Amino acid sequence: MPLFSMTGYARTQVRVNDQLGFTLALKSVNHRFLDVQMRMPSSLDAVESELRRLIKEKLVRGHVDLTISVERTAQTAAGYNRELVANYIAAFRDASVEYDLLSGGPDLNTIFRIPGALQAEPRGSNDEESQLLGAAVVAALPGVIDELKTMRAREGESLGVILNATLDRLAEATNGVATLRPQIEARYQTRLTEKLTAAVGAEFNRQRVLEEVAVMVDRSDVSEELERMHTHIGHFRELLSGGGETGKKLDFLLQEMNREANTLLSKTAGIGGKGTEITSLGLAMKAEIEKAREQIQNVE
Repeated sequence: MPLFSMTGYARTQVRVNDQLGFTLALKSVNHRFLDVQMRMPSSLDAVESELRRLIKEKLVRGHVDLTISVERTAQTAAGYNRELVANYIAAFRDASVEYDLLSGGPDLNTIFRIPGALQAEPRGSNDEESQLLGAAVVAALPGVIDELKTMRAREGESLGVILNATLDRLAEATNGVATLRPQIEARYQTRLTEKLTAAVGAEFNRQRVLEEVAVMVDRSDVSEELERMHTHIGHFRELLSGGGETGKKLDFLLQEMNREANTLLSKTAGIGGKGTEITSLGLAMKAEIEKAREQIQNVE
Protein backbone atom coordinates (compact mmCIF):
# COMPACT_ATOMS: atom_id res chain seq x y z
CA MET A 1 0.00 0.00 0.00
CA PRO A 2 1.46 3.41 -0.90
CA LEU A 3 2.16 6.19 1.56
CA PHE A 4 -0.45 8.91 1.11
CA SER A 5 0.03 12.64 1.37
CA MET A 6 -2.97 14.74 2.34
CA THR A 7 -2.35 17.22 -0.50
CA GLY A 8 -4.13 16.66 -3.80
CA TYR A 9 -6.49 17.98 -6.43
CA ALA A 10 -8.84 16.37 -8.96
CA ARG A 11 -11.73 17.53 -11.15
CA THR A 12 -14.07 16.34 -13.85
CA GLN A 13 -16.55 17.92 -16.25
CA VAL A 14 -19.73 16.00 -17.06
CA ARG A 15 -22.53 16.60 -19.58
CA VAL A 16 -25.79 15.27 -18.21
CA ASN A 17 -27.69 16.14 -21.40
CA ASP A 18 -27.70 18.80 -24.11
CA GLN A 19 -28.92 21.48 -21.73
CA LEU A 20 -27.23 20.48 -18.45
CA GLY A 21 -23.68 19.85 -17.24
CA PHE A 22 -21.49 20.33 -14.18
CA THR A 23 -17.90 20.57 -12.99
CA LEU A 24 -16.94 18.64 -9.87
CA ALA A 25 -13.63 19.41 -8.10
CA LEU A 26 -11.95 17.96 -5.00
CA LYS A 27 -9.08 19.68 -3.21
CA SER A 28 -7.42 18.39 -0.05
CA VAL A 29 -4.79 19.68 2.37
CA ASN A 30 -3.50 18.44 5.70
CA HIS A 31 -5.75 18.23 8.76
CA ARG A 32 -5.73 16.20 11.97
CA PHE A 33 -8.99 14.50 11.03
CA LEU A 34 -11.25 14.20 7.98
CA ASP A 35 -12.95 17.57 7.50
CA VAL A 36 -15.24 17.82 4.45
CA GLN A 37 -16.56 21.17 3.23
CA MET A 38 -19.02 21.38 0.32
CA ARG A 39 -19.88 24.25 -2.01
CA MET A 40 -22.69 23.33 -4.36
CA PRO A 41 -26.15 24.52 -5.51
CA SER A 42 -29.02 24.09 -3.10
CA SER A 43 -30.71 21.86 -5.69
CA LEU A 44 -28.18 19.16 -4.70
CA ASP A 45 -28.93 19.24 -0.96
CA ALA A 46 -30.76 15.92 -1.27
CA VAL A 47 -27.53 14.06 -2.19
CA GLU A 48 -25.18 15.79 0.26
CA SER A 49 -25.21 12.93 2.78
CA GLU A 50 -24.47 10.40 0.02
CA LEU A 51 -21.55 12.49 -1.21
CA ARG A 52 -20.12 12.70 2.31
CA ARG A 53 -20.48 8.94 2.71
CA LEU A 54 -18.54 8.27 -0.50
CA ILE A 55 -15.71 10.54 0.61
CA LYS A 56 -15.48 8.99 4.10
CA GLU A 57 -15.31 5.51 2.60
CA LYS A 58 -12.09 6.31 0.71
CA LEU A 59 -10.34 9.09 2.65
CA VAL A 60 -9.17 8.98 6.26
CA ARG A 61 -7.61 12.38 7.02
CA GLY A 62 -7.37 15.81 5.48
CA HIS A 63 -9.36 18.98 4.92
CA VAL A 64 -11.35 18.26 1.74
CA ASP A 65 -13.16 20.91 -0.31
CA LEU A 66 -15.80 19.64 -2.73
CA THR A 67 -16.99 22.19 -5.25
CA ILE A 68 -19.77 21.68 -7.80
CA SER A 69 -20.71 24.29 -10.39
CA VAL A 70 -23.65 23.70 -12.72
CA GLU A 71 -23.74 24.83 -16.36
CA ARG A 72 -27.05 25.20 -18.16
CA THR A 73 -27.43 25.96 -21.85
CA ALA A 74 -31.21 26.37 -21.70
CA GLN A 75 -32.56 29.79 -22.55
CA THR A 76 -33.16 32.18 -19.70
CA ALA A 77 -35.99 34.62 -19.27
CA ALA A 78 -35.23 38.24 -18.43
CA GLY A 79 -37.12 39.46 -15.37
CA TYR A 80 -36.91 42.12 -12.72
CA ASN A 81 -37.24 42.41 -8.98
CA ARG A 82 -40.74 43.84 -8.66
CA GLU A 83 -40.49 44.63 -4.98
CA LEU A 84 -37.21 46.51 -5.39
CA VAL A 85 -38.46 48.51 -8.39
CA ALA A 86 -41.79 49.34 -6.70
CA ASN A 87 -40.02 50.58 -3.56
CA TYR A 88 -37.68 52.75 -5.62
CA ILE A 89 -40.59 54.35 -7.55
CA ALA A 90 -42.57 54.90 -4.34
CA ALA A 91 -39.59 56.59 -2.69
CA PHE A 92 -39.06 58.76 -5.79
CA ARG A 93 -42.68 59.95 -5.73
CA ASP A 94 -42.69 60.57 -1.98
CA ALA A 95 -39.55 62.68 -2.29
CA SER A 96 -41.08 64.62 -5.24
CA VAL A 97 -44.14 65.51 -3.18
CA GLU A 98 -42.18 66.33 -0.04
CA TYR A 99 -39.84 68.72 -1.84
CA ASP A 100 -42.40 70.00 -4.36
CA LEU A 101 -40.55 68.57 -7.35
CA LEU A 102 -43.53 67.60 -9.49
CA SER A 103 -41.86 67.75 -12.88
CA GLY A 104 -40.29 64.61 -14.34
CA GLY A 105 -40.61 61.02 -13.21
CA PRO A 106 -38.50 57.99 -12.31
CA ASP A 107 -35.97 57.02 -14.98
CA LEU A 108 -36.36 53.32 -15.83
CA ASN A 109 -32.78 53.10 -17.13
CA THR A 110 -31.54 54.38 -13.79
CA ILE A 111 -33.74 51.94 -11.88
CA PHE A 112 -32.49 48.92 -13.81
CA ARG A 113 -28.90 49.85 -13.03
CA ILE A 114 -29.60 49.29 -9.33
CA PRO A 115 -27.88 46.02 -8.23
CA GLY A 116 -30.46 43.22 -8.17
CA ALA A 117 -33.11 45.08 -10.15
CA LEU A 118 -32.69 42.91 -13.25
CA GLN A 119 -32.73 39.12 -12.87
CA ALA A 120 -32.13 36.21 -15.21
CA GLU A 121 -34.58 33.42 -14.47
CA PRO A 122 -33.55 29.95 -15.75
CA ARG A 123 -36.24 28.02 -17.51
CA GLY A 124 -36.68 24.32 -16.93
CA SER A 125 -35.03 24.14 -13.46
CA ASN A 126 -37.33 21.72 -11.65
CA ASP A 127 -37.42 18.67 -9.40
CA GLU A 128 -36.87 16.29 -12.29
CA GLU A 129 -33.74 18.16 -13.35
CA SER A 130 -32.45 18.22 -9.75
CA GLN A 131 -32.88 14.45 -9.46
CA LEU A 132 -31.11 13.90 -12.78
CA LEU A 133 -28.27 16.19 -11.74
CA GLY A 134 -27.93 14.61 -8.30
CA ALA A 135 -27.71 11.09 -9.72
CA ALA A 136 -25.01 12.18 -12.19
CA VAL A 137 -22.95 13.86 -9.45
CA VAL A 138 -23.13 10.79 -7.18
CA ALA A 139 -22.04 8.59 -10.10
CA ALA A 140 -19.10 10.85 -10.96
CA LEU A 141 -17.71 11.36 -7.46
CA PRO A 142 -15.99 7.94 -6.93
CA GLY A 143 -13.84 8.45 -10.02
CA VAL A 144 -12.78 11.91 -8.86
CA ILE A 145 -11.91 10.55 -5.41
CA ASP A 146 -9.74 7.85 -7.04
CA GLU A 147 -7.97 10.53 -9.09
CA LEU A 148 -7.40 12.55 -5.93
CA LYS A 149 -5.96 9.49 -4.16
CA THR A 150 -3.63 8.86 -7.10
CA MET A 151 -2.21 12.36 -6.74
CA ARG A 152 -1.98 11.96 -2.96
CA ALA A 153 -0.07 8.71 -3.49
CA ARG A 154 2.42 10.45 -5.80
CA GLU A 155 2.93 13.17 -3.22
CA GLY A 156 3.28 10.48 -0.54
CA GLU A 157 6.01 8.74 -2.53
CA SER A 158 7.98 11.98 -2.63
CA LEU A 159 7.50 12.41 1.12
CA GLY A 160 8.76 8.86 1.66
CA VAL A 161 12.01 9.63 -0.19
CA ILE A 162 12.56 12.76 1.92
CA LEU A 163 11.79 10.98 5.19
CA ASN A 164 14.08 8.02 4.43
CA ALA A 165 16.93 10.43 3.70
CA THR A 166 16.25 12.12 7.03
CA LEU A 167 16.33 8.75 8.80
CA ASP A 168 19.67 7.97 7.16
CA ARG A 169 21.17 11.15 8.63
CA LEU A 170 19.56 10.46 12.01
CA ALA A 171 21.00 6.93 12.07
CA GLU A 172 24.43 8.28 11.12
CA ALA A 173 24.37 10.73 14.03
CA THR A 174 23.22 7.97 16.40
CA ASN A 175 26.07 5.72 15.29
CA GLY A 176 28.48 8.62 15.77
CA VAL A 177 27.40 8.98 19.41
CA ALA A 178 27.77 5.22 19.92
CA THR A 179 31.35 5.40 18.63
CA LEU A 180 32.25 8.17 21.07
CA ARG A 181 30.46 6.68 24.09
CA PRO A 182 33.36 4.54 25.41
CA GLN A 183 35.50 7.66 25.75
CA ILE A 184 33.06 9.26 28.20
CA GLU A 185 34.22 7.09 31.13
CA ALA A 186 37.87 8.01 30.60
CA ARG A 187 36.93 11.69 30.39
CA TYR A 188 34.98 11.52 33.66
CA GLN A 189 37.87 9.79 35.41
CA THR A 190 40.36 12.39 34.19
CA ARG A 191 38.17 15.31 35.27
CA LEU A 192 37.49 13.88 38.72
CA THR A 193 41.17 13.04 39.25
CA GLU A 194 42.14 16.58 38.32
CA LYS A 195 39.60 18.06 40.74
CA LEU A 196 40.70 15.83 43.64
CA THR A 197 44.36 16.50 42.98
CA ALA A 198 43.72 20.22 43.02
CA ALA A 199 41.76 19.91 46.25
CA VAL A 200 43.85 17.54 48.37
CA GLY A 201 47.09 17.03 46.43
CA ALA A 202 48.42 13.88 44.88
CA GLU A 203 47.65 11.72 47.93
CA PHE A 204 44.05 10.45 47.70
CA ASN A 205 42.25 7.15 47.45
CA ARG A 206 42.32 6.15 43.79
CA GLN A 207 39.91 3.29 44.45
CA ARG A 208 37.45 5.85 45.72
CA VAL A 209 37.96 7.81 42.52
CA LEU A 210 37.21 4.77 40.42
CA GLU A 211 34.02 4.11 42.42
CA GLU A 212 32.86 7.70 41.95
CA VAL A 213 33.64 7.51 38.25
CA ALA A 214 31.65 4.30 37.95
CA VAL A 215 28.62 5.97 39.57
CA MET A 216 28.91 9.04 37.34
CA VAL A 217 29.33 6.99 34.20
CA ASP A 218 26.35 4.82 35.09
CA ARG A 219 24.22 7.92 35.50
CA SER A 220 25.48 9.29 32.21
CA ASP A 221 25.34 6.06 30.21
CA VAL A 222 23.44 6.65 26.95
CA SER A 223 23.50 3.08 25.63
CA GLU A 224 19.80 2.58 26.32
CA GLU A 225 18.90 5.85 24.57
CA LEU A 226 20.95 4.84 21.54
CA GLU A 227 19.40 1.39 21.43
CA ARG A 228 15.88 2.82 21.62
CA MET A 229 16.72 5.39 18.94
CA HIS A 230 17.82 2.62 16.56
CA THR A 231 14.63 0.70 17.36
CA HIS A 232 12.47 3.75 16.63
CA ILE A 233 14.30 4.37 13.34
CA GLY A 234 13.71 0.76 12.26
CA HIS A 235 10.02 0.93 13.19
CA PHE A 236 9.69 4.24 11.33
CA ARG A 237 11.13 2.66 8.17
CA GLU A 238 8.71 -0.26 8.47
CA LEU A 239 5.74 2.10 8.67
CA LEU A 240 6.98 4.06 5.65
CA SER A 241 7.41 0.92 3.55
CA GLY A 242 4.04 -0.45 4.69
CA GLY A 243 2.25 2.75 3.63
CA GLY A 244 -1.41 3.37 4.33
CA GLU A 245 -2.71 5.69 7.04
CA THR A 246 0.43 6.03 9.18
CA GLY A 247 0.69 9.76 9.89
CA LYS A 248 -0.38 9.61 13.55
CA LYS A 249 1.90 6.64 14.29
CA LEU A 250 4.86 8.40 12.68
CA ASP A 251 4.18 11.52 14.70
CA PHE A 252 4.16 9.48 17.93
CA LEU A 253 7.48 7.82 17.00
CA LEU A 254 9.09 11.20 16.37
CA GLN A 255 7.97 12.37 19.80
CA GLU A 256 9.72 9.35 21.30
CA MET A 257 12.87 10.00 19.25
CA ASN A 258 12.95 13.59 20.42
CA ARG A 259 12.68 12.41 24.02
CA GLU A 260 15.68 10.09 23.57
CA ALA A 261 17.74 12.90 22.00
CA ASN A 262 16.91 15.25 24.87
CA THR A 263 17.91 12.62 27.45
CA LEU A 264 21.16 11.96 25.61
CA LEU A 265 22.03 15.65 25.63
CA SER A 266 21.22 16.08 29.31
CA LYS A 267 23.36 13.06 30.29
CA THR A 268 26.42 14.20 28.32
CA ALA A 269 26.28 17.94 29.01
CA GLY A 270 29.40 19.68 30.27
CA ILE A 271 31.90 16.81 30.11
CA GLY A 272 34.17 18.55 27.61
CA GLY A 273 36.54 16.79 25.25
CA LYS A 274 34.69 14.32 23.04
CA GLY A 275 31.56 15.33 24.90
CA THR A 276 31.32 18.44 22.73
CA GLU A 277 31.20 16.19 19.67
CA ILE A 278 28.40 14.19 21.28
CA THR A 279 26.55 17.42 21.95
CA SER A 280 26.90 18.42 18.30
CA LEU A 281 25.63 15.02 17.18
CA GLY A 282 22.72 15.19 19.62
CA LEU A 283 21.71 18.61 18.30
CA ALA A 284 21.98 17.26 14.75
CA MET A 285 19.65 14.41 15.75
CA LYS A 286 17.09 16.89 17.09
CA ALA A 287 17.34 18.94 13.89
CA GLU A 288 16.63 15.88 11.73
CA ILE A 289 13.72 14.87 13.95
CA GLU A 290 12.22 18.34 13.60
CA LYS A 291 12.57 18.18 9.81
CA ALA A 292 10.78 14.85 9.80
CA ARG A 293 7.98 16.23 11.99
CA GLU A 294 7.40 19.04 9.51
CA GLN A 295 7.08 16.51 6.68
CA ILE A 296 4.81 14.01 8.39
CA GLN A 297 2.24 16.72 9.15
CA ASN A 298 1.13 16.10 5.57
CA VAL A 299 1.08 12.29 5.78
CA GLU A 300 -2.39 10.73 5.94
